Amino acid sequence: MGDVTPASLAPILLVLGDEELLATRAVTEAVERARGVDAQVDVREYQAGALTVGEIAEMLSPSLFGGRRLLILRSGQDARKDLVAALLAYAKNPDPEVQLLVLHLGGAKGKAFADGLRSTGATVVPAAKLKGHRERVAFVRDEIRRAGGKCTDDAAEALIAAVGNDLRELAAACSQLIADTDGRISADTVSRYYRGRVEVTGFTVADATMVGDVPGALEALRWALHVGVDPVPIADALADGVRTVARVASAGRGSPYQLASSLGMPAWKIERAQRQGRGWTPEGLVRAMQVAAECNAAVKGGSDDRAYALERAVFSVAAARQGSSR
Repeated sequence: MGDVTPASLAPILLVLGDEELLATRAVTEAVERARGVDAQVDVREYQAGALTVGEIAEMLSPSLFGGRRLLILRSGQDARKDLVAALLAYAKNPDPEVQLLVLHLGGAKGKAFADGLRSTGATVVPAAKLKGHRERVAFVRDEIRRAGGKCTDDAAEALIAAVGNDLRELAAACSQLIADTDGRISADTVSRYYRGRVEVTGFTVADATMVGDVPGALEALRWALHVGVDPVPIADALADGVRTVARVASAGRGSPYQLASSLGMPAWKIERAQRQGRGWTPEGLVRAMQVAAECNAAVKGGSDDRAYALERAVFSVAAARQGSSR
């Protein structure tokens, strides 16, 4: 952010546009910069439509106790005429100890307020929705650069093709790529990363959980939820994984082909369950079955946080296995 001094803080900031991510970011950055000048800065938020001229006069008047203030005015387009007149009069001669940040959607409603602030010299922070493909490519490249990485145009294009146009999704994908790579992002990096992860299913999560690979199970789970896999089949796959290992373990020793007909399962599934069953005890499997049943009930019963219920089940099943192998 560089050195922030009182002189480098714009007295009036106009965040103009209807892209929530960019507007939220602009507010966060303004608060951080203000705190860089004065850690005790008094930050206050108001809704423009609910504010009276009397209240605005009070909040802009010099404070008895001194100190910096940052006043955030949301939904500036809803401000009434008398409030607009008072704010534009103030903007011509703002208090150096006060920073006023106005959020405005940027449409026709309340346009005179936005234009007036601009003409008094307000610093405009654009926060409009990105319309074109080129703008989104620039956004992705800038996101990667902000996080200390490098990204080519074709890598940004590949990421947009994989994730879609939603800025929050793109921002999350950029930070995930930076966290999981060395920061140099090419189109190959993106296609490798996404090809390897788009096919994640509940069974990927269950297989990793049953062999005690908690990091692998959690990564697969989070990715599955991120790309829109429904929590119910994930919970079903986990329950099926535990049940299958328990059934195969209780059938005793034998080749997968011998057990296939008595268990009514394909040989490959028995072979996998035998492999996953190493390190489990009967008690551990009973506990894991309880966990899977509780998880199923939470996910299907409309638990408030189904992702959390699934994560907790991964940890608990792995803990049951851990208890088995002691």
